[in-house]
Amino acid sequence: MKENQIPKATAKRLPLYYRYLRILNNAGKKKVSSTELSEAVQVDSATIRRDFSYFGELGKRGYGYDVNDLMQFFAKTLNDDQMTNVALIGVGNLGSALLKYKFHQSNSIRVSAAFDVNPEIVGRIVDGIPVYPMSDMKEQIAIQQIDIAILTVPAQRSQDVVNELVAAGIKGILNFTPARITAPNGVLVQNVDLTNELQTLIYFLHSGAEAADLEE
Repeated sequence: MKENQIPKATAKRLPLYYRYLRILNNAGKKKVSSTELSEAVQVDSATIRRDFSYFGELGKRGYGYDVNDLMQFFAKTLNDDQMTNVALIGVGNLGSALLKYKFHQSNSIRVSAAFDVNPEIVGRIVDGIPVYPMSDMKEQIAIQQIDIAILTVPAQRSQDVVNELVAAGIKGILNFTPARITAPNGVLVQNVDLTNELQTLIYFLHSGAEAADLEE
């Protein structure tokens, strides 16, 4: 498997496939066809087969896919077979909501530390997560072996904080700020702009586009 050849759209669908395979496995189902997967996850079967083809032969013609084997394969592919600690930077309204979320869809992802400048919450435990001062960020990221950070700080502070995160050894940043941050090669940045996503959805609603167009 050559990961750099996998399209971004395919990569975004992998957690969806994995989540449903876990449901099937917990229900005791042994095998599943691409048609059954298609109906469950609302992705056409041709797209599913194409997505799976990037990883080699995952199923057998006339048999379908072994649920447990496929689930274990995607667990390893998504690193869901090992714990990943995540840092939350900024415990404002959005940051607090993310702490409450707790990533229930995965047993291997947890926010293990949060950082903020607000003296009213620094030093407290918020929804089970310790909140440290920003001055402790580099030390705690090293101690807790954190590679990924969720960024929810004010936009005007985002790039400065990103620079600090990079210096601390962070390799991936999920950016919830509206600012378009820059990071050196080797540091992955995923931008999540809620306003942009809503405006895109509104555009498609009024343009009469099919739901599938949003997945392209």
